[in-house]
Amino acid sequence: MEFKILDKKNIFKGRALDLWTERVQYPDGREVSFEIIHHPGAITLLPLDDDGMVWFVRQYRPTIREMFLELPAGTLEKGEAPEVTAAREIREEIGMAAGELTYLGGFYASPGYSTEFLHAFLATKLSPAPLAQDEGEIIQVEKHPLTEIFTMIEKGIIQDSKTLATIALAQKYLSVER
Repeated sequence: MEFKILDKKNIFKGRALDLWTERVQYPDGREVSFEIIHHPGAITLLPLDDDGMVWFVRQYRPTIREMFLELPAGTLEKGEAPEVTAAREIREEIGMAAGELTYLGGFYASPGYSTEFLHAFLATKLSPAPLAQDEGEIIQVEKHPLTEIFTMIEKGIIQDSKTLATIALAQKYLSVER
């Protein structure tokens, strides 16, 4: 099957993403227009300390107008390897460094309209090493027992897709009775 891009135009260039329109010709000849968010990619981390606590962040998300519980995450800088981003973001968001980062895999955030691909890591052997938070961020750090994470999901306390996907990818590394 061949999908042919007939036209594409950048209609907005932002700090963290670009918005494009694309007109695509389908194999059957139909032409369809799309709006596509081009994103440089990101990382997300599941920080797990020696006491079995998972470190979360609660931060204001203007799209839903509330403080939202999620795992730490951050956008890749141009040319930056995901491991480098992960090592920086964990320090900025929860003030801890990871002695060990285990790559869990990756996933698209929402392929229906965005190119954002997230690289997920398990962060262990945590030690204090804070960095300044990004401008405009207000982050509250929360720790929750690993043993309660699936109950939090079932109760709808955790609703963030990158957090849910990262927990799913990390299951083989986690000793949790369900």
